Amino acid sequence: MPQTARPLSPHLQVYRWGIQMVTSILHRATGVVLSAGGLLIAAALVALAAGPEAWARVTTLAGSWFGQVVLFGWVWTFAFHLLNGARHLLQDAGWGYAIAQFIRNSWISVIGSFVLTALVWTLVVFRGGAL
Repeated sequence: MPQTARPLSPHLQVYRWGIQMVTSILHRATGVVLSAGGLLIAAALVALAAGPEAWARVTTLAGSWFGQVVLFGWVWTFAFHLLNGARHLLQDAGWGYAIAQFIRNSWISVIGSFVLTALVWTLVVFRGGAL
């Protein structure tokens, strides 16, 4: 009997991508990005303590197109991690384990993160760029 070339254990080529897999991976990735963002916040606070010249460099960088992209991405990362973390807490309490609920709540985390990010940036724009 000829042997077929099959994986010995299931991995990404075996599974069909679903929202559950995406949110699980994104939750871990956003945790890493939030840690890096925390270091940037610490660096900004050090610059604030160092004086007006150092703080001016931080605000100039944050106001550049690159800084705005980083800030927008960090806000989305925070929003997603927050909403998906709340979903995990509800599951830890025993709510939302049915497949239909799990899929629905995963989509709520994704879509809600974009809505929350849009709300935050709308406030930023309407307040002249300062929270």
